[in-house]
Order: sequence, then C-alpha cells, then structure tokens
Amino acid sequence: MKVSIVGGGSWGLALAKVLSDNNHETLVYDVNPETVKAINEEHRCLQLDEAIPESVRATGNVEEILAFSDILLFVVPTKVLREAICSILPHLETKKLFINAAKGIEPATFKRASEIFAEMVPPEYLEGFVALSGPSHAEEVIKGMMTAITSASENEEHACFVQSLFHNKTYFRVYSSTDLKGVELGGALKNIFALAAGIAKAQGHGDNALAALITRGLVEMGKIYEQLDASKDALLGLSGIGDLFVTCTSEHSRNYRAGLKIGSGKNLDETLDSITMVVEGIRTTEAAYELAKQAGIDTPIINAIHDVVFDRVEPSEAFAKLLSRTSKPERMP
Repeated sequence: MKVSIVGGGSWGLALAKVLSDNNHETLVYDVNPETVKAINEEHRCLQLDEAIPESVRATGNVEEILAFSDILLFVVPTKVLREAICSILPHLETKKLFINAAKGIEPATFKRASEIFAEMVPPEYLEGFVALSGPSHAEEVIKGMMTAITSASENEEHACFVQSLFHNKTYFRVYSSTDLKGVELGGALKNIFALAAGIAKAQGHGDNALAALITRGLVEMGKIYEQLDASKDALLGLSGIGDLFVTCTSEHSRNYRAGLKIGSGKNLDETLDSITMVVEGIRTTEAAYELAKQAGIDTPIINAIHDVVFDRVEPSEAFAKLLSRTSKPERMP
C-alpha cells in the first residue's frame, strides 16, 4: 500500500518507519525545508537524531502527497490541525481515508480530532476516519522497540484496515476498536496527569504519590467520559490506563518533562521555549478545566494543574490544597 503522511516530526517518522518495515510505501509532507532535506538526503529524523529507512521520502508539495495515496496519515499537533487540513482542502479531488495519530482536545470547542475532520472535510472527500492511539513513545518506536497501540474507528472495517497496515509480528502490535470517542479522549486527557506527575517529581514526591496520581487521575478521566457520553471501556485499555501509565512515568514524555520544569520553578513560557516539541497537555488542561467548570464536574487534580500552569500557583500550595480536601469513600469510574 501507499500512505501519505502529513507531518515530518518524530512521531510521523516513527510511524513511517513502521509502515516501511511492513513493506508499504510512504511519502511525508512537511512545511519545513530542513525536515524534507534531512529525510531525503540524510535519512534521519532531526528531532531524535535517529536513522530512518531510505525508502521513506518527503516533499513540501501538497499536491504531490494527495496524488501519491488515498490514505492520509495526519501527525501534527492539534494546535495546527485546522491549519493543516485547510492546506489540503483546495487540492482534494478524490475520497481519502483520514488517519490521525496526534492526541489532544481543542480548548475552545472541546472537539476531538475526528469531530474537527468531520466538520472541515466535505463528505464527498471523507472516506472515513481512524485514530491511532496508545502508549507509544516515538523514541522507542523509531528504534524498533516493542510497542502496542489501538486503531479506532466507528467503522470497524476501517479500524481493521488501518490495524493491518501497521501491525507486525516483530515489534509493533495493533489492536482494533470501534470505541473512537473513548480512544481519542484517553489519548488526550492522560497528558494532563503526565504534567502533574512531572510537577510532583520535581517537588520531591515519590512512588506512592505517583501511584495515587495515576489512580485518581483515571477517576477524573472517567468523570469526563461520563459527561461526554463516552464508554468507559477504553479507560482500561491501551489508550486509557496504558497511555496514562507510560506518560506519567517516562522522561520520554514531553508532558512529563514539561511538568518537571514547571515544578522546578519555570513559568509556562520558559517551559515551552525549552522543549522543542509541542506539549499537548497544556492545551488539554485548559480544555478539560473549562469543560469541568461548565458541567459542574469535580476534578481536583485537573483544577490544581490548571492553577499551577495558568495562574502560577505554587506547586506546594496546590498539593497542600489537594491533600486538605475532606476525606470520602473511594469510588472508581
């Protein structure tokens, strides 16, 4: 098969490597000429300084990627997703299967990526939509290290088709799901708690606190699932507890690293300036906080992280406020 990839960052190139290893042809589109040059001439991922297969090619021409394949894999931050979609719309002439591998929620609208694609892409050009999500650091995938993720679509045939594209028996295992909403929400919301985990680590808290954070974070995720009428089944899957665990415990996670910097005293601007890749958890914290406030949902951890990140409340003060809350029975989602 042929697959066109929109976005030549670390995750886009890691997935290009998987597709290449599975004997599929890929063409990567990126607006940065240096990225295109590094892929075509050096066969390297600039962000990770890792080699990629020589069969992976790149272009800065939108029309070229649309002519190359009827499968479009988007791997761009949700912050620029609408801009990326707009760049291809004038050139669409045939139906495409859209795949999204980024994780986030739009703050102003609370929309997931699938909803943004459905809103922006005319039906006559939208063959279907599939989300790829799960515990998957690009740093490990690009090295061929063992990983398992989920391919999710409301159309089971599309979910299974994308599963077959990426699944292999050596290092990349893919499960299929029709719970698109649950999978997308899990991939986005877990980044909030990765920020919290980094802040907690920087403040000197240990494994006990981390375990509590992951567990109670899962509870808050469940409350948002319920508010948005999403099945909670995905919470116990790869895109839920799986992704939550890996992003809260690994320094590969840019959200965890951002939390470390914030917890060490850096403000938001300083933190974002020091991390070259997009920190999706910042925008998702904003979205989840506003959603919870409007819906009257009790999300104390999300509120605390919002206070620290956006209102510059001292982390020690935020943690003290969490611990001083009235004791209550434990109820899981």
